[in-house]
Amino acid sequence: MTENPLDASTDLPGAWDPAAEEAAIYQRWVDAGYFTADAGSDKPPFTIVLPPPNVTGSLHMGHALNHTLMDLMTRRRRMQGYEVLWLPGMDHAGIATQNVVERELAGEGLSRHDLGRERFVERVWSWKAEYGGKILGQMRRLGDGVDWTRERFTMDENLSRAVRTMFRRLYDEDLIYRAERIINWCPRCQTALSDIEVEHAEDEGELVSIRYGEGENAVVVATTRAETMLGDTAVAVHPGDERYRHLVGTEVELPLTGRKIPIVADEHVDPTFGTGAVKVTPAHDPNDFEIGRRHGLPMPAIMDERATITAPGPFEGLDRFEARPAIVAALREQGRIVAEKRPYLHAVGHCSRCDTVIEPRLSLQWWVRVEPLARAAGDAVRDGRTRIHPPELAKRYFDWVDNLHDWTISRQLWWGHRIPVWYGPDGEVVCLGPDDEPPSGDGWTRDPDVLDTWFSSGLWPFSTLGWPEASKDLEKFYPTSVLSTGYDILFFWVARMMMLGLYAMDGAQPFDHVYLHGLIRDANGKKMSKSRGNVIDPLEWMDRYGADATRFTLARGANPGADMALAEEWAAGSRNFCTKLWNASRFALMNGATVAEELPPAGELTEADRWILGRLARVVSEVDELLAAYQFAKAVDLLYHFTWDELCDWYLELAKVQFSGDTARGTRAVLGHVLDAVLRLLHPVIPFITEKLWTALTGGESIVIAEWPSADASYADADADARIADVQKLITEVRRFRSDQGLKPGQRVAAQVSGAGFASIAGHQPAFRTLARLTDPGDGFTASATVEVALSGGMAHVALDLSGAVDVAAERKRLRKDLTAAQKELKQTEAKLGSEAFLAKAPAEVVDKIRARREVATADIDRISARLDALPVT
Repeated sequence: MTENPLDASTDLPGAWDPAAEEAAIYQRWVDAGYFTADAGSDKPPFTIVLPPPNVTGSLHMGHALNHTLMDLMTRRRRMQGYEVLWLPGMDHAGIATQNVVERELAGEGLSRHDLGRERFVERVWSWKAEYGGKILGQMRRLGDGVDWTRERFTMDENLSRAVRTMFRRLYDEDLIYRAERIINWCPRCQTALSDIEVEHAEDEGELVSIRYGEGENAVVVATTRAETMLGDTAVAVHPGDERYRHLVGTEVELPLTGRKIPIVADEHVDPTFGTGAVKVTPAHDPNDFEIGRRHGLPMPAIMDERATITAPGPFEGLDRFEARPAIVAALREQGRIVAEKRPYLHAVGHCSRCDTVIEPRLSLQWWVRVEPLARAAGDAVRDGRTRIHPPELAKRYFDWVDNLHDWTISRQLWWGHRIPVWYGPDGEVVCLGPDDEPPSGDGWTRDPDVLDTWFSSGLWPFSTLGWPEASKDLEKFYPTSVLSTGYDILFFWVARMMMLGLYAMDGAQPFDHVYLHGLIRDANGKKMSKSRGNVIDPLEWMDRYGADATRFTLARGANPGADMALAEEWAAGSRNFCTKLWNASRFALMNGATVAEELPPAGELTEADRWILGRLARVVSEVDELLAAYQFAKAVDLLYHFTWDELCDWYLELAKVQFSGDTARGTRAVLGHVLDAVLRLLHPVIPFITEKLWTALTGGESIVIAEWPSADASYADADADARIADVQKLITEVRRFRSDQGLKPGQRVAAQVSGAGFASIAGHQPAFRTLARLTDPGDGFTASATVEVALSGGMAHVALDLSGAVDVAAERKRLRKDLTAAQKELKQTEAKLGSEAFLAKAPAEVVDKIRARREVATADIDRISARLDALPVT
């Protein structure tokens, strides 16, 4: 540490330039090995595995938020003496990546079938090598302190070995099986989809009520998918519904087909919904499939993998959306349409990759039998091995894992982990582990499907550490410490990692804590989407404001489990905070601030020095408590206000006065000490600027490996705190009065101060007069106004001579302009709050902000009007 780094100020330019500094700073960190974990270390471990972004992906605001929070946690733990591993990597993203390469081939007039499977997979690997992983470079820009020496990819050989091992173990224990079930099918991607790959939207459709049968035996059913009636094999009613009791066990004719189908009684039917009778299409609806299983119904598929009608008859060969109106027209012609409602808004599933409407389809697929795995995943949270933050989201986790259906893991793709199962010529089925040789001889074929991407990413917390081998990394860094992710994938990815991690690691949880952050929305609380045009690109923010300002904005809004509204002016405000910190540090260095091994004794320090040291101790303690509770927004906001309001706006101003007195040496030491601690506290949030400032201040190697501040309450002084609070209150009230009088900020006026309250802080008179811009009363002093302030020791009276200080005409003009602006603001806010449509649609936090603006406008009108009335008549 340097004792008196006066010359350090020459190393700092007049302003912080993120574009010129950040990349070089980051590369120095990487080259120095600060982010490389040592499995042989005797330090306690702290591990985070990065939720692997898609190899096709680019950094979006959700990534930026999550990465900022993970970086905050790992940087802080590193400074606290932990052996930190933040492990990066990418997901092969089966459907997304295959779609990208198929589009590339289509541009060449080719399809994957033209290349064949082997050449197509080679083409995908080539694409990955050339274009994939763009997000990794963007992570560097954001400042992610990940261990690049341990970067993983879900299709790496060691991770592929883990996938084959897990599949074989589950298969051998009858936890993986092959069966026909209803799945989400994308006719465009030609594959089954997991639930997370389906996005639901409110689509306009048509609700058609159709009469099955004739006379007393007729029943009316309603559907939005009239084409599926060709696959109906029953009509179901509730067993307690008296309207249909006499029909249960009878048959009705299915229109357009000539087939007879039974009427069955099933508890699934809601007798209060619609007519209380539902059509049953077991091969094209998940609920109907379960009814069909319970009643032993036939399950004919009436569409192929492209959603083309295959049922014999006049509609064969039509696309499902062509068949729908054709079938309704035919039913109408027969007089079977009882009612039609259009447009009819209803939730429809779409493929998340290509937006094609999903078709529920009966298909032979591979499944994971989840019941025992899901039970273990629930138990791990219930018994405290894994804790969910915020705790109230644990209920949603239990609702999911306690009611989980078997998981379809096969995908009809070519890019991905191919299912390690071979079929023999005589019906043999052989599942191979990673060290097994494929069967030889004629007639053996391998299963053509690949595994769901979520299967391999479900192994991520331990496969990346070397499993199934007993590696040093696995021994040191598993279980991982924290999983940070959005609450929207709690059910999908988190639940799968819990199930597979507990299974593979003999009951050891994959992570001790799960931190769930919310989604990022625009300033009005709306979901970001390209169609709305409200998407904020974090790369543009980093270009405009720097990585630190982007990170600070995100961290300051990160409340556990809560969505975050985001606006560009907040990033500008964060940039201003960085500028404030930069300027304060330059000021400190130019005035000889030092970071000494020990501070002077409390008795040698001023009350202002002891006050700021006491405040620092409390802030360190509060920040530690908040970060331990994953209250990132509150911790960052606390640091913001301490740095800006207390250190910069008050202590630095008080220090300027003290630099010219006998206490200068102690003040320089205190300022250096506090600034050193503040930079270290802020480093996990804004790493680049704090690195530059801290090394200039201290001469240390890097703030990355500096020690995290500890709370030292030995300088706390309640009496000093009270007197500094009085000084601040008195200065604030005088400043407010000066502003109300229209005095310019730098304009000095003569003042006489008296009263018991002021007597108790008389030792601070130089600072008070300097910061309040007051001069001593001279000859001819005549008080024209008095400010009275109640302080802890009594009243303080500040008599001011304002003669000639105020231009009445100019002040009246200024006040009238301000009054007009306040009246306009009041009118606008009252109009919004008086609109029922606005109140019904706007998020609560937006409405609260409008109400707050109205209150400020009302107060401004009262204050300005009073000031106008008080001006002398000219």
